[in-house]
Amino acid sequence: MTDRFSFQVSATDGRARTGVISTPRGDIRTPAFMPVGTAATVKAMMPESVRATGADILLGNTYHLMLRPGAERVERLGGLHRFMNWERPILTDSGGFQVMSLSSLRKLTEEGVTFSSHVDGSKHFLSPETSMQIQRQLGSDIVMCFDECPALPATEAEVAQSMRMSMRWAQRSRDAFGDRPGHALFGIMQGGVTPELREESAEALKAIGFEGYAIGGLAVGEGQEAMFGVLDYAPGYLPEDKPRYLMGVGKPDDIVGAVVRGVDMMDCVLPSRSGRTGQAWTRRGQVNIKNARHADDPRPLDEHCTCPACTGYSRAYLHHVFRAGEMISGMLLTWHNLHYFQELMAGLRAAIAEGHLDAFVAEFEAMRAQGDIEPL
Repeated sequence: MTDRFSFQVSATDGRARTGVISTPRGDIRTPAFMPVGTAATVKAMMPESVRATGADILLGNTYHLMLRPGAERVERLGGLHRFMNWERPILTDSGGFQVMSLSSLRKLTEEGVTFSSHVDGSKHFLSPETSMQIQRQLGSDIVMCFDECPALPATEAEVAQSMRMSMRWAQRSRDAFGDRPGHALFGIMQGGVTPELREESAEALKAIGFEGYAIGGLAVGEGQEAMFGVLDYAPGYLPEDKPRYLMGVGKPDDIVGAVVRGVDMMDCVLPSRSGRTGQAWTRRGQVNIKNARHADDPRPLDEHCTCPACTGYSRAYLHHVFRAGEMISGMLLTWHNLHYFQELMAGLRAAIAEGHLDAFVAEFEAMRAQGDIEPL
């Protein structure tokens, strides 16, 4: 354990890196996938079960937690870690993305954003300063700058204007964050798909100085090819000695492609959301347990997987409980998906450390190309 926040790269393979982020609440092995606990819970999972999948860190959502149950209440009850019974590191996003995507009534100014809650319509205000205050009340270990997420599609001029305001907000976030030993503030690079704007954003963030740097404004519908096009150059604009976090990613092939391009951290709701809708992610790709082909299949989702869903239950059972609307369906499929995602991260870390990343990626792609096992 340590009393400060630090990052150490232990091995590289091409642009990919593996290492450790050290925090007072424990180490985060990188590349890291962060399960999303939007409202102080990873849906359908107990915290100890999330940890059992191999997760070192969770993500909480400032927007949702400020609305319900409220940051002041969480603070009174001992902070987010105690509140949700997760004593390892927590990263909280700034709330900016949700304000822009979930609130139909909002007013954006240089000062911040006034918006209506999607829960009850009540009026709220978020700015760099209030976002920092709320995240401090929650007690998160990694705090994200408050930034604007422009609605897409947008012109290059609109993206540039938005990015520059986000950089001004980044400075205000840094000033409001203050001196908090053991806690980290991450800046967020913006700039759309334009290299010059991405570089300008990165230079502005480096001039301010952060403990880590995120790549924002991707995984918002632009497609994998465009995302990888940005990741071919954007991580190189950021400091080599600080963590690089790609926000909101993603599918397994997105994750592998991002790690190959130098990304250290990712998050996505996909494993839990897919689990609740009957979708399982395996080394052979996606399985839709709703399909009738599984109704009489005694085999597991993945014979090589050691999660509870695969070691204790058949495809036939998983198909039945999903069709019957039983809660155990979402619980088992979510556990499987999170287990698979963390197994993928462990495989990537080992491959980078051993210098065998190309072979790992080739095997990953070959397995996915085979598709699911044939029906009985």
